[in-house]
Amino acid sequence: MTKLLIYEDNPQLREGLTMLINGSEGFEVLACFKNCNNVIEEVGAWKPDVILMDIDMPGINGIEGLKKIRQVNDDVKVLMLTVFDDNKNVFQAISSGANGYVLKKTPPTKLLEYIKEAQTGGAPMTASIATQVLKMFSSMNNEKGEDYNLSDREKQVLQFLVEGYSYKMIANEMFIAIDTVRSHIKKIYEKLHVNSKSEAVAKAFKDKLV
Repeated sequence: MTKLLIYEDNPQLREGLTMLINGSEGFEVLACFKNCNNVIEEVGAWKPDVILMDIDMPGINGIEGLKKIRQVNDDVKVLMLTVFDDNKNVFQAISSGANGYVLKKTPPTKLLEYIKEAQTGGAPMTASIATQVLKMFSSMNNEKGEDYNLSDREKQVLQFLVEGYSYKMIANEMFIAIDTVRSHIKKIYEKLHVNSKSEAVAKAFKDKLV
């Protein structure tokens, strides 16, 4: 069972998302909130697997809420669900530790797929957002030329992450156990000073690590 929290200030959309998710097998909405004013306490109390996070909310918005979550919790998956598809919001969300970035116009069945993908270690993005992210980071230069002391094996794993492979797919390609993949990815996160797959992919493009 995938357990979710929803942060969304539009009551109609909150209700619609709750009905969609609770009406789908294997998903449960634990609670909904209209802003991130108490996000640390709420996430700690409910312990969700995935959070659907709007950006534009009164009080503490989604980006700031995401930053607060990442100060205390690196494990929960946060999927931005928003109308904003501009570079600034996309970049801020990914840099702050979002696991995925999806537009609100996403079809319901696709949204459920994205939620599941985020929970299993993927970095789901609406196609237009993914294209934008690739262009954004490919245009940046690695001024320092750092390689963050990644081993050849870690660089190989990072390359697979960039290409969108799941943990299971990486394990199959490299003929190693999934736990070994997780160990490599944990070390990659530590060396890159990131907290999520999307952040690692962003840094890989920004610093031309792959």
